[in-house]
Amino acid sequence: MKLPRRFFQPLATGAPAPFRELPVRLERMIHFVPPHNDKVRARVPELAGTVDVVLGNLEDAVPADQKEAARKGFVAMAQATDFAATGTGLWTRINALNSPWILDDLFTLVAEVGAKLDVVMVPKVEGPWDIHYIDQLLAQLEARHGIAKPILVHAILETAEGVANVDAIASASPRMHGMSLGPADLAASRGMKTTRVGGGHPDYRVLSDPAGDAPRATAQQDLWHYTIAKMVDACMANGLKAFYGPFGDFSDGAACEAQFRNAFLMGCAGAWTLHPSQVAIAKRVFAPDPAEVAFAARIVAAMPDGTGAVMLDGKMQDDATWKQAKVIVDLAKLVAAKDPELAAVYQLG
Repeated sequence: MKLPRRFFQPLATGAPAPFRELPVRLERMIHFVPPHNDKVRARVPELAGTVDVVLGNLEDAVPADQKEAARKGFVAMAQATDFAATGTGLWTRINALNSPWILDDLFTLVAEVGAKLDVVMVPKVEGPWDIHYIDQLLAQLEARHGIAKPILVHAILETAEGVANVDAIASASPRMHGMSLGPADLAASRGMKTTRVGGGHPDYRVLSDPAGDAPRATAQQDLWHYTIAKMVDACMANGLKAFYGPFGDFSDGAACEAQFRNAFLMGCAGAWTLHPSQVAIAKRVFAPDPAEVAFAARIVAAMPDGTGAVMLDGKMQDDATWKQAKVIVDLAKLVAAKDPELAAVYQLG
């Protein structure tokens, strides 16, 4: 374990110093793009202005014989678009650490577009040792290629071992950006009896107690509630961001919205979007309700320094509710800056 005073030292001579705080960015949706698909890649310049994060996916969904094409496509995509000008993050999901493609992914991308790359998403992270490896390698590559800004790391929780080690993963490096739930691989790792990618399951439910001859009420439950809560706690305790991962049923927008909203209420900053139809859902869900923003703004205005207690509409507000209100107001300001049409709705000064 590193000593505290050495935690923020670069891991290679000439590498940039790690961030002390994460950059303030709006990341309601991480929109996945297959870089080996020329037709989809051609739409990225237009897409960049409509989403918060564009992620070039090099791992799952890319056939083995298309890995090199995906890598080259990502480089071309990054070079062709000024993502910073639109306030859009540029991420990539590299191949797993036990794959034959991981080194070529990092060596190529950092050399060619490292200065534009914000976050590297690492699949199937099982413990802090995985983060330590990526941390050291990225520092060496940043130093070699003169990258002035550190590339952040985002871990996907998609194995039982990774979930068991979630706290150690979150605190493994100052390079950590956040974590995402990977429900499909996690379900397989746990031996769960579902083939769904995210969302609930009709057989995972609770049944009310018998009440005479009346029909017993039943309600479907959320398979992922425990994991999301555990991930959110680990992330928030370490100043990171938590994200819901993929929702695989593109035809069921209502269920996707319900799952995204549950994650939002539990503390997630955003979710993956795999289909254009999910972008609008993420924008709607991961932006605070205007009425909530208005009330939160009143709390912040009534307690400018966050101390004391006031009464608003017959309800007591104190330092704890001020902190809640500040989270909502700060998020609304980020949303309004990215989506001008919401600035008027939120009416924030």
